[in-house]
Amino acid sequence: MTAHPTTAWSPWRTVTAFGLVSLGADMAYEGMRSVSGPYLASLGATALVVGLVTGAGEAIALVLRLFSGRWADRWGRHWTLTTLGYAMTAVCVPMLALAPLLGGAGLTVAAVLILLERTGKAVRSPSKSVLLADAAAGVGRGKGFAVHKALDQVGAFAGPLVVAAAIAAFSSTALGLAVLAVPGALAMLVLAAVARHTAHDAVGQAARPVSAPPSSAPTAPSPADSPKRLPRDFWLLAAAVAASTAGLMTYGVIGFHLVEADLVGDAGVPVVYAGAMAVAALGALASGWAYDRWHTRVLHVLAPLAAVVPPLVFTDSLALALVGVTAWGLASGIQDSSVKAAVADLVPRARLGGAYGSFAAVQGVAALVGGGAAGALYADHLTTLVVGVVLLQVFAAAALFRVLGAAPDPRAG
Repeated sequence: MTAHPTTAWSPWRTVTAFGLVSLGADMAYEGMRSVSGPYLASLGATALVVGLVTGAGEAIALVLRLFSGRWADRWGRHWTLTTLGYAMTAVCVPMLALAPLLGGAGLTVAAVLILLERTGKAVRSPSKSVLLADAAAGVGRGKGFAVHKALDQVGAFAGPLVVAAAIAAFSSTALGLAVLAVPGALAMLVLAAVARHTAHDAVGQAARPVSAPPSSAPTAPSPADSPKRLPRDFWLLAAAVAASTAGLMTYGVIGFHLVEADLVGDAGVPVVYAGAMAVAALGALASGWAYDRWHTRVLHVLAPLAAVVPPLVFTDSLALALVGVTAWGLASGIQDSSVKAAVADLVPRARLGGAYGSFAAVQGVAALVGGGAAGALYADHLTTLVVGVVLLQVFAAAALFRVLGAAPDPRAG
């Protein structure tokens, strides 16, 4: 549906409003994600099953964007896909509370709901990123994506704490999931307000700002880059970030270890996750402001951060594990802010939805491999897991060096 407000919101107001939508949605999703490992285990899942379900969920959330992004570019239904995707999250997360009532089918139903919620993420993300990139171009894409991510992470911080409080109060993870219906509903209400007050063109896309800051100017295409193909530097960036994603694994596996190693209790797992989300918010803000000044050079920290996560997290020391979770949070924040700004700068606007989808598809394969491998190697082959992650990050560092060397210096000229 096309809205016709009399006065369009400013770019900063639009960025902030989208951030508030993500805040509510992430309270729901991240609250669920923070306990997904132990919750699935309570329903009968093994470490391998937890790794596969959470890894497959992340893969779906990323791989399916390959199609939803292209659909958005082809038909211009950015607002429709954004709304549908958020609605799937708002509904599926609280429904997980019903799983323990279903007996032997509870584990299957919980797994399906987790995968459906991640499908909603895949449906909305490319379209939301295009709308956000349009608004953020008017304020600096690094800062725009960073502020959005920071608000998003406020929800990611608050959601796990709400779940932890419910578990502590009621001794029931299911009730903790049920209360997440509230932030999900609020996110849908704010999204409706954004749709009413944001300017639209004839096909329902957010109107693109007239101009962008010089620091956000796209990289000039090389002669070998066809207008019908995504730039080579885009694919190098995608490959590098995919390698870091595989090394970061999923928090479901990390949370499983924290409980299995008796480092924290069930109620402590979401608290640790909340701390990681707070770190991710700070990392997103810092890298976003740095991105507008130094461009893609800030992405060079991804490989080292991913490399240290497994050897720190999978220990019997709570202190070392928390340092590893901190590194995990920093890398996650950079991936979801500055990396998205880099994609918008590397790809023409007309192909941006498909580019976000393709980028996410590459990450999705990496998430599935990383989650499954971590679950399979966790019990008896931790050394193999650590060495594999380090090798992946060597490749990631090399690919990032190639992108960094090709990127223009925004301070030049």
